[in-house]
Amino acid sequence: MTSAVVIGASGGIGGAVADAIADEGTCDRIWRFARSSGGDDHLDLEDEASIAAAAERVAKGPAPSLIIVATGLLHDGDLQPEKAMRDLDPVRLARQFAINAIGPALIAKHFLPIMAKTGRPVFAALSARVGSIPDNRLGGWYGYRAAKAALNQLIATLAVEQRRHYERSIVVALHPGTVDTALSKPFQGSVRPGQLFTPDRAAVQLLDVIDGLKPADSGKLFAWDGSRIDP
Repeated sequence: MTSAVVIGASGGIGGAVADAIADEGTCDRIWRFARSSGGDDHLDLEDEASIAAAAERVAKGPAPSLIIVATGLLHDGDLQPEKAMRDLDPVRLARQFAINAIGPALIAKHFLPIMAKTGRPVFAALSARVGSIPDNRLGGWYGYRAAKAALNQLIATLAVEQRRHYERSIVVALHPGTVDTALSKPFQGSVRPGQLFTPDRAAVQLLDVIDGLKPADSGKLFAWDGSRIDP
C-alpha cells in the first residue's frame, strides 16, 4: 500500500495537486493538510506541534512515497513585496522566512523520517524562479526572493542527509510557473500570453516533472517544464 501527503491542500495549487493524485489512482491514501482545516487535517506551518502531530498520524501507515509542500506567501494584508530597500521591515521579512523557508524545513524534519524506504520516494516543496540568485535581474521582492533562496538551500542540504538514510530518496524544489491563484492575482497583468496556468494544469505539469525525476536529481530546483533552474 502507498500514500501521498499534500500540505497546503486548501490552496489553489495544493488542492489541484491532491485531486490530480486522486485521479491517477496510484495511491491508496491521500492526506490533505492545511492550516484552515480542522481536526486531523489541520497543520500550521508556524506551529511545529501541529506538524509533529500530523506526521504522527501519517506514520501509522502506509508510509508515504510522495510528499508535496504546496505552501507559500507573497502578500497578505499589509505584507506586500518590497519595491525598494526603503520598504524593508524586520517583521515582514521574518514572516516571509517563517512561511516560505522555516515552515517547509520543519515539515521535512518530521515527515522525511517516515517516508517509504522502498521504490523512489519523493519530497517536493514549491519554490520560485525568483529565488534563483543568478536569475535576479530586476531586483525588488527582497523578502520573498530571499526566503525562496533559503528554501532552495535547505532542500539541497536535506537531500544530502536523506540520501544517507535511503539512497533512492529524492528531495527537490519545484517552480510551478505563474498559476492563477490568489498569490499571483495582483501581478498577473505582466504575465506573457500562454504563461498563466490554471491550477489543474499546473498540478498535472508538476506531477509530470516528479514522475521524471531520478535520484541524481535530488537537491535541485526544477521548473514546471522539467528544466533545471540554477539556484
